[in-house]
Order: sequence, then structure tokens, then C-alpha cells
Amino acid sequence: MGAFEIITSVLGSLSKLSTADWALEQQLMPHINAVTKHMPALANTKIQKWARTLGDVFYRHGRYKQAMELYERALAGYEKALGVDHPDTLATVNDMAIVFRSQGQYEKALGLYERALAGYEKALGVDHPSTLTTVNNMAMVFNRQGQYEKALGFYERALAGKEKALGADHPSTLATVHNMAFVFRRQGQYEKALALYERALAGKEKALGVDHPDTLTTVHNMAFVFRRQGQYEKALGLFERALAGREKALGIDHPDTQDTLRSLINLHQSTGQTEQAQSLQARLHAPKSPGN
Repeated sequence: MGAFEIITSVLGSLSKLSTADWALEQQLMPHINAVTKHMPALANTKIQKWARTLGDVFYRHGRYKQAMELYERALAGYEKALGVDHPDTLATVNDMAIVFRSQGQYEKALGLYERALAGYEKALGVDHPSTLTTVNNMAMVFNRQGQYEKALGFYERALAGKEKALGADHPSTLATVHNMAFVFRRQGQYEKALALYERALAGKEKALGVDHPDTLTTVHNMAFVFRRQGQYEKALGLFERALAGREKALGIDHPDTQDTLRSLINLHQSTGQTEQAQSLQARLHAPKSPGN
């Protein structure tokens, strides 16, 4: 077994739900970079699966260009080998849409999501978890575009289906709960948002751990709501928890870590704590990314 197979085998065995696995991906990144440059040219479904696995890693670590290149390779291979409506093909279409969404390219994301959703509904059914995940992801785009009623409608469909198929405390269900809270937050309905964030946080801490990146995303977003309500001490404590956890799990250069750092600096500035803001400013160097 060569280096490429070893690396992809290790990455494929990770749960992606633990901070330890996340840290291991970081440690393996130099090797991941190396094997990606020398990925076999052979076009078969095994190679496409490996390409998706590597693309997932790059995406999770904020390296969107490399992720998209690997997803595009995987998609071309799957379409040729399995057909345009095969679940593996559609999963790759969904992956590409996520990258576009993360970069704020919402129309491109929606076009791909619509293709994935139509294919999943036909191949797997309207209540299959993969179908519902795509419904959830489309709602995220509608929310970003300010189409709140449409977003809530899609989230409600996704949540009802996931609670039935996966359970109320499954990480995928909790992700939809978190996302619904974001819609209410953007509309200024802070109490509704906090109630959903609290449910999501309690479930994520139990299912994933207190320092998992997904848990910390909910911590960050709760802090944002408290800041908007003028509850600055609560916001400060949560932003500091999110920053410490994200820096440890993701690194200071990750867009999510930089987003929390930026939010913490802004909070210090708005409350007249200029020294604290300036001490953090030197660590702020990544461009702002469209995150929750």
C-alpha cells in the first residue's frame, strides 16, 4: 500500500466528530498536500472516493480552492462511471454547493443544491437523511439571501424529517436546530434564537463534546445574540470560550477562528476596552468569510 492509500485510508476512518480527529487532520496536512499533488490518474470510483475524502479535509480546514478542485475531479469521474443521478454523484454535487455557499456564491450554490435535491428525491425519497440534508443546506442559502420565510419553511421540513428519521439529539438534527436559530437571529427575534441555540448547544455538548468545532459554532452564535441584546459580559465569556476552543481545534488561521477573533475585537471596541482590542488586533490577518 502506497502513501496515497495510507493517508486516504486513515482520513476515511476518522469520525470527524471529535476534536482529536480534527487535530490529527491538521498534523497530517503536510502529507495530505504531498499525496494530493501525486494522486493517481486512474479513473475509477475508488479514486473518486479518495478525491472526495481529501476534498472534505481541505474544506473543513478552510482551504476552499483545493476542496473544489478535488470535488470537480470526483464529480467528473462519478458522472462517467455511475451516472448523473447516482447518490455518490449527487453527494459530490452537494459538496460543491457547500463550498460555493461558504464563499458567498449563493446562486451557484442554489443551482447545485436544486440538482442534488431533485436527484435525491427521485433516487432515495423525500424523507431520506441525504435529501433532508440538502433541504437544510438550501435553507441556509435562502437565509443568507434574506429570504427568511422560505428559509424557515425548508428548515421546518428538514427538522421534522430528521427528528423522525434520526432522533431529536442526532448531530444532523441539532445542526438544523442551530440553523433555524440563525434565521430568528437575523430577524432580531433574539429570544426565539436563544431558545434554539440553547437546545443545540446542550445536544452538541453531549453528542460531540464541549470543544468540538460544531459545538463552538453554537457558542459563537449565542455570544452574538447576547451582544445584540446588550448583555456584554455574557457575550464576552462566550466569545472567549469560542476563540480558545477554535484556536486549539482549528488553528488561528482558520476562517472560523478569525471570525470569532474579529467579533471579540469588535466587542472590546464597542465597550471602550481599547487596550484589549489592540492586543488582539495583531492576530487578525485572514479576510472575513461568510460564516454563521
